[in-house]
Amino acid sequence: MNDKYEEIQISTSYITLGQFIKLANIFDSGGMIKAFLNDQGVLVNNEVEHRRGRKLYVDDIVKIEQLGTYKVIGENNK
Repeated sequence: MNDKYEEIQISTSYITLGQFIKLANIFDSGGMIKAFLNDQGVLVNNEVEHRRGRKLYVDDIVKIEQLGTYKVIGENNK
């Protein structure tokens, strides 16, 4: 994969999509995250996703149009 991405580290076995977006400091509030996911959605491992509760695991890739691509990494991937 030649895509450049920002790595976002989690310390748990999974994180929800809403929590992940908040952790990545992409939007200012949870309300903005909810509205963005409802209206546009994001790509999780190249599949369109609108659910804030979608579980993300280590090595999942989240692509947010016009904002960037992010990879979930675990504590051991520092």
